[in-house]
Amino acid sequence: MTMVKSASYLVATIVVQNQLTFGSSFLVQRPPLALYPTGRQSLRRVMEDFERMGKNDNHDDDNKISKRDSGRGGAVVVAAAHEGGGTTNDDEDGHGGRGIAVVDDAPQLPPHPSSSATTTTAMTISDGGVAIVGDHAITDPQAIADYYLQHENIPRVILRADLLGRSAHAQIMRILPKAPPSTTAAAVAVNSGPTSPPPMIATSNRRRQLVSSTPEWKRLQRHADEVIRPSHLRDMLRDSNRCESMIAHHDGVYLDYTRQRVTAETMDLLFDLAERQGLRERIRDMFGGERINFTEDRAVLHTALRAGRDEIGSVYVDGVDVVGEVHDVLDRVRRFTDAFRAGEITGYTGKRMRNIVSVGIGGSYLGPEFLHEVLKTESEGINTSLGYDLRFLANVDPVDVERTCADLDPEETLIIVVSKTFTTAETMLNARTMRQWLWDFMGDDADVVRRHVIACSSVSATENVRAFGIDTNEGMFRFWDWVGGRYSVCGAAGAVPISLMYGYDLFEKFLEGARSMDKHFLNAPPRENIPIIMGLLGCWNSSFMGYSSRALIPYAQALLRLPAHIQQLDMESNGKRINRHGVEIDYPVGEVDFGEPGTNSQHSFFQMIHQGQTVPVDFLGFVRSQHDLLMDNEKLSSHDELMANFFAQPDALANGKTAEEVRSEGCPEELVLHKVFDGNRPSSSLLFPQLSAYVTGQILSLYEHRTAVQGFIWDLNSFDQWGVELGKKLALDVKEHLMEARNSEVGDHEIIIADNPATSRIMNYYIKNSRDAVRGGGSSNPVTSATSVTRKTHKDHFPPQINDLGGLSGRLS
Repeated sequence: MTMVKSASYLVATIVVQNQLTFGSSFLVQRPPLALYPTGRQSLRRVMEDFERMGKNDNHDDDNKISKRDSGRGGAVVVAAAHEGGGTTNDDEDGHGGRGIAVVDDAPQLPPHPSSSATTTTAMTISDGGVAIVGDHAITDPQAIADYYLQHENIPRVILRADLLGRSAHAQIMRILPKAPPSTTAAAVAVNSGPTSPPPMIATSNRRRQLVSSTPEWKRLQRHADEVIRPSHLRDMLRDSNRCESMIAHHDGVYLDYTRQRVTAETMDLLFDLAERQGLRERIRDMFGGERINFTEDRAVLHTALRAGRDEIGSVYVDGVDVVGEVHDVLDRVRRFTDAFRAGEITGYTGKRMRNIVSVGIGGSYLGPEFLHEVLKTESEGINTSLGYDLRFLANVDPVDVERTCADLDPEETLIIVVSKTFTTAETMLNARTMRQWLWDFMGDDADVVRRHVIACSSVSATENVRAFGIDTNEGMFRFWDWVGGRYSVCGAAGAVPISLMYGYDLFEKFLEGARSMDKHFLNAPPRENIPIIMGLLGCWNSSFMGYSSRALIPYAQALLRLPAHIQQLDMESNGKRINRHGVEIDYPVGEVDFGEPGTNSQHSFFQMIHQGQTVPVDFLGFVRSQHDLLMDNEKLSSHDELMANFFAQPDALANGKTAEEVRSEGCPEELVLHKVFDGNRPSSSLLFPQLSAYVTGQILSLYEHRTAVQGFIWDLNSFDQWGVELGKKLALDVKEHLMEARNSEVGDHEIIIADNPATSRIMNYYIKNSRDAVRGGGSSNPVTSATSVTRKTHKDHFPPQINDLGGLSGRLS
């Protein structure tokens, strides 16, 4: 292997083309290379094996390993960097790093005049460093680097090789020689002479790539230990100046965070950390369409889904005006939903459709459902929804299908299938079930699906949508890969079902509320910025105070599904263990979010919140109720009764109740300790004017941005969700076992042999007992011997009779 030194920095490259070969490379004398490891064990193996390779000057064809199990090109780069040669553009501490990066399908770029090669593969390694790969001479590396940095097609690096396809990491491991690990953790040997100093040990560099190593972070840790932990909220709440300073408001939204365990100094230190992390710049990058979702090389533009028409032309991704495209889709949604509600779009038998079933899971379901629950009792929503029924089908459990469609008339029902790729396993099984339901009643004419099923999906899934039988010209509404599912309620996933049910005008008010909070988040100074303040407090409670949970308590029954939506939003976004540099974090992140409406929650889990684990709480209240009630002879309205609890609970958590106070009430001594409340439990209170479509948009945007702030501070990618992939992959394997077992003989013993005895045992128990349970006649399913219980018609046979969903051969007469 040719090892080329450059000042204090070294890089070696394995190029993946027709074969996996060991090539040569040159690291230009620009800011040092910054590559980061996928994990301690994998990096150590790569570096130790690579060290051995570096000591061998001759590598023959035995080192060429044919490309296997991969349909993609690219390059694997293993690098080491020495700390002494300077600083990077994006690292003020002057540290380098070593690790693994995979560049997917690096394009062949035109050669620079200084190069003798006919083509050169270039790859962006970091914001400043470039490795130019190929077996050619490089006479002017600085000029070549400048040339390729200007080229618009230079690919971005995907950090963490084990995330690029299921087998990428294993392929890298197979390339390297299998030998006992080296006894030294020192870096790669350099055979270019004594002038090149040895690279630093990876652990030191990794540590510096953590926000926890910064002075700002360490100051907060000391402050938490020395100032905050010895203090009590009951004393802090007596400080009127402090209380006056810890409020923020915008467009009717009032935040009171006086009951958080913070002082003015705490907030100063948190804002210092935010500045260190470049929070404002990252926010602008997000709004501007930069590819901040670095593991998927995507922009993050859920804010564009609610941008105004006056913002058309302000944000581009890959040369496309994203706000313009958003409004094109919203205009199509308005036209379609207006026609539907006017009776111009009818079902297969000519009936007017009044029922809407939205089939989706995750963000395709939780966001729209939370909004639907609010609008059910919103003054305008009550009137505009008369005569319509909206339901959501998410769970692959067949009971969810029965509960959703049992009493619906399929001739009057429109099905919306919401799936970006149109391949999501649970969603597509439910979609096929609903299609069969339609066929059962109206026959399998192609027009049944075309008239009763529409889709919200991405352009790349158009063929899948068409193959399902959906009219892709009139019945498909687009969304984009720069919007994750949990951030998609403002797009077609929410716009279509909500506008069908309530009319587009009400949905537009929801977008306007979200847009108001977006502008506040983007433009307000940090110390007056509600999402920034809440995000910083979230980081403080989780990473510095050690609180691993957080509760969301809306004092509005119409927000009963908000906690579930925010649970997915937060936990899928920030439940991570690797930072944006590819380094495993060493500080707590990602709270466990849960909640229920007040006052129901007070009679559920508030025992623990008051006297068990400390759980920071967000209380949401409203000045006016959607529907207030004052009974005769009652002194307070029902809403006042509700809000009395909203105001009392934060003080109870903060102040607690001392033993002396308990004794003064005449409590028996043996019960005193049981009735003591230690207090000092943090909370924030948010007060809104009234729960409306507009205010719901504000709430959604506020919590989306709080999540982003915490991810930016923690150096996470809050916009991918690799953690959901492993279970999906294993479920595919399990399904293969189940299908094989269902087709085996009844008497077979230990039909399933899984990866471990425990899984084998429980799956065989399931197969044996479920087979016995479902056998017994009336079934036409040869695989599972199971039946699906659905009404023969939507009105007849109550309770339900057996229907095997077999479908009809033609049109129902």
